[in-house]
Amino acid sequence: MIIRRLNACDADAYRALMLEAYGAYPQAFTSSVAERAAMPLNWWQKRLDNPLDCVLGGFDGARLAGIVGLAYEPREKARHKVTLFGMYVTQASQHKGMGRRLVEAALVEARRQPHLKLIQLTVTAGNDVALALYQRCGFVQYGLEPLAVRVGVEYFDKIHMWRELKGQ
Repeated sequence: MIIRRLNACDADAYRALMLEAYGAYPQAFTSSVAERAAMPLNWWQKRLDNPLDCVLGGFDGARLAGIVGLAYEPREKARHKVTLFGMYVTQASQHKGMGRRLVEAALVEARRQPHLKLIQLTVTAGNDVALALYQRCGFVQYGLEPLAVRVGVEYFDKIHMWRELKGQ
């Protein structure tokens, strides 16, 4: 298992994996398969080359099997925060430690930025596996956003979590 930062050359694999994620867990993402499938490949390439985003990929051999992103805050008064986004591990690679390694790699990457003080994320209420992973990685809940995502006629709440970047 190798984890590394993705770049524009990884756009095809990144696009395919994200479309898989949107389809497998529509309640976990604010984008839909249809919205993102309509985006041209250069949109995905730009996302991977955007200096305000860092997307890490977990590889099982040569196959991209997991992803997680960091979105850096561009506004001056909020530049001390970073948001973890787009966490997904393929079903074949789940329960093998890849999710934990991706989150830990994101924490290491965030700590490389000396101005960052905290990392935050949201997780869909009811996704107990993801919630437990984030808790094991030191995240704590600070709020609940009701009706955060609508999929068809159903609404899903989002748990807001955070942790300081110093220590652990």
